[in-house]
Amino acid sequence: MTFKEQIPRIYPSDEEMNSRSVKFSDLKGFDGGLPDSYMPSAERILYNVIGFQPPAGEESGVVSPVGASAARMSAIKISEGFNLGYCEALPGKGPMMHNHDTNETFICMTGRWKASWENADGSENFKMLEPLDVISFPPGAVRRFENVTEGPKDRYAVLMFVIAGNGPGAEFTSQAMSEIENAGLNESKILEDESDKWSKPHTDPRGWESRY
Repeated sequence: MTFKEQIPRIYPSDEEMNSRSVKFSDLKGFDGGLPDSYMPSAERILYNVIGFQPPAGEESGVVSPVGASAARMSAIKISEGFNLGYCEALPGKGPMMHNHDTNETFICMTGRWKASWENADGSENFKMLEPLDVISFPPGAVRRFENVTEGPKDRYAVLMFVIAGNGPGAEFTSQAMSEIENAGLNESKILEDESDKWSKPHTDPRGWESRY
């Protein structure tokens, strides 16, 4: 009996596939656009590689997981139900506690990362991620991640994240927002209509790609 295919075939052109591929060295990183961007402990560079469009509830305090500017500059502009990006951070750096309206999966690429989440009693739990380890958070789980790599304090590590949806939304916890406000470091108050200031051309001075 001859097998009958059920999934329709398509035949992408070279031009279409060129628009669906990108060199890491050509990516543009952003270190702003999120409520905690000015908090010293939360400094990081985010790369919108695939997908990410602004969430529908952007005006109500819900933000894109990659920030307002990066959400409008995906390197591969497709909307097929998922998004992919990278985070670079120095040791001791990572976002404050926040929530997502869709699944978020982390894959450690280099270094060592601590993925934490909040328990019902307000305490924290965590898993340590070594290179190529994976953790997947369900929608609604309050979480954060932090580079905890030992060694030089000026050496970045890389975390990959895959987030479900076409325009996923993130929301920082009320505790995190209070801490930001009390520090006077809410990005929306400090920086208005200067998103280009946050654009960082990627020069890859650390050569992390060469490790693989």
